[in-house]
Amino acid sequence: MPDVVACLPGDGIGPEVLDQAVRVLGALPLDVEIVRLPFGGAAIDETGDPLPPETLAACRAARGVLLGAVGGPRWDGGAVRPEQGLIGLRKALDVYANLRPARAGEIDLVIVRELVGGLYYGARGTRDDGTVFDTCEYHPSQVERIARRAFALAGSRGGELVSVDKANVLETSRMWRRVVDEVAAAHPGIHVRHALVDSFAMEIVTSPERIDVVVTENTFGDILSDIAAAVTGGLGLAASASLGDDGPGIFEPVHGSAPDIAGASIANPSAMLRSVALLLEHGLGRLDLAEALDAAVDTVLVARPTRDAGGSATTGEFGDAVLAELEQALLTAEAR
Repeated sequence: MPDVVACLPGDGIGPEVLDQAVRVLGALPLDVEIVRLPFGGAAIDETGDPLPPETLAACRAARGVLLGAVGGPRWDGGAVRPEQGLIGLRKALDVYANLRPARAGEIDLVIVRELVGGLYYGARGTRDDGTVFDTCEYHPSQVERIARRAFALAGSRGGELVSVDKANVLETSRMWRRVVDEVAAAHPGIHVRHALVDSFAMEIVTSPERIDVVVTENTFGDILSDIAAAVTGGLGLAASASLGDDGPGIFEPVHGSAPDIAGASIANPSAMLRSVALLLEHGLGRLDLAEALDAAVDTVLVARPTRDAGGSATTGEFGDAVLAELEQALLTAEAR
């Protein structure tokens, strides 16, 4: 039976960059079946629901989910927003660990962001006096599982872990720090330190090459991972993997739907292709192919960049160049 990959093109440039991802998957020595499904704003237009039941069911049954992008101004102000589909999908698949690699030159770090708790999922509302509130809540078990994931990742890399919080102010952060210390006791080979989010943001900017693995809660992780992406080339090049303990992960570029360039064939598919590499590694168990794809993307970013990266290649031409690099890499590997 082939491995099913659920593909959610979404909105804006999402379908364009996802097309390149599908081309790459089709060129690799894999037995996969691609299933395209409506999601986000496109699904609102089609069904009134950003996450139709049929889409969710297909995602649950897949080995991995590839997502293009969601959102755009045409859905702003509506009662139903495309982003609700993304939050709902993350929660339904319980993909609590969001991995955000950031690589460039001597910089090679990964931020492990807790993805299904905190402010984005806590109680919210408006009181009678007009006060608006959003609640940040975490249970120790949520912190324990993301910490274990981060320690395991650090053990497979440089053995260094930074846990980021705001323990000088927040009760949730004080609990977070305590639980991380408890998990650390079971990983004596990992050097762990704690950092406050504000000073650590400066550390990412001033000395990112010193950082190996970072673990933090949802909101802090959202902000810090974007800073790390900016330091290593920008959101247009950043990929992500959202993983749980069971079931499929979600693999997606960090950039938005860029509706201003949708349909112009100038979108840079690098982040989408790097997300495919994360799917290969974490979803399909093919680290060899993941490394080959990452290397191909790195080469083409220099040799045949798109307009945003200082070149003139179209989205499809960039994909052509990556496929050519991959073909050569696979032939070389076969000859060894």
